[in-house]
Amino acid sequence: MTEKVLNNRENGMAVLLILISLYILATVGAVFAAAAGLGILLIICIAYLCLGWIGFLGLKVLKPQEALVLTLFGEYTGTLKGEGFYFVNPFSVSLNPAAKTQLSQSGDVKTQNTLLTAFTSGGTNATIETSNKKISLKVMTLNNAKQKINDVLGNPVEIGIAVTWRVVDTAKAVFNVDNYKEYLSLMCDTALRDIVRIYPYDVSSNVDTTGDGKADDGSLRGSSTIVAERIKNEIQSRVENAGIEIIEARITYLAYAPEIAAVMLQRQQASAIIDARKMIVDGAVGMVEMALERLQENNTVELDDERKAAMVSNLLVVLCGNHDAQPVVNSGTLY
Repeated sequence: MTEKVLNNRENGMAVLLILISLYILATVGAVFAAAAGLGILLIICIAYLCLGWIGFLGLKVLKPQEALVLTLFGEYTGTLKGEGFYFVNPFSVSLNPAAKTQLSQSGDVKTQNTLLTAFTSGGTNATIETSNKKISLKVMTLNNAKQKINDVLGNPVEIGIAVTWRVVDTAKAVFNVDNYKEYLSLMCDTALRDIVRIYPYDVSSNVDTTGDGKADDGSLRGSSTIVAERIKNEIQSRVENAGIEIIEARITYLAYAPEIAAVMLQRQQASAIIDARKMIVDGAVGMVEMALERLQENNTVELDDERKAAMVSNLLVVLCGNHDAQPVVNSGTLY
């Protein structure tokens, strides 16, 4: 289904004035015909007064960034776009299967009826269901609820995304899918799962995230921009047939699942401690080597292998220890 934009002129105000004028003329004509005894004229005026309201059904008002998909006796006739006051065939029917579906900023798709509640004199409630058949062309945001997904290593992670989107083809949105908003939400969930399963939460060895057969440093935490771009492209490929354009996708929440969060935190802490210790040891070894070289260059003191080993041991203990070393003054001879 291809979108067909109707080039109707904004003639709604002129038609409205004509219809009102005809109603006034019909009313005056009916009174005059009744007084003059003109039966045919009276029948025509009364018939128009009874059926003239049908013309008002063809008056359509569109605000900026709104569209109206019209069908006539089941056949797609076109789409009205652009703000204005229009007149179309009174028997045309506007369609929007997602009129009652709202994409919430804080949860999944939720379908609800917009209800107007009126209190009657008896104290009972009368509800009137209203739905807007106009399709919004504005840029909108879908923020689905957080999902629990296993990464490439099998670790459960919780992740949430925010997707910025808009409708670009109203005919595809209305006729190709049952409800384009629910369809978008479902495709966002499935695309998110497909992409997250490719990456580890953090950098891990022997993991290929690009599909080139070589291990890389890609991860959900460290490559969030790349992951978000892949999620966007994946969603776009799935919703193309629904006439929807995905403008941007961003990761809004990322964490380990609660059942393994504490263990993974200990793992990260242990890894950080090991890295810090390695850096300290590397620095201490370098300082010991420099000290021995300086002593040997300046001939400050000559040490045999046993004394060098003792000196290296003492220096490493001082440099790698967690606490300050207690100084010991040696007043004896060197040997």
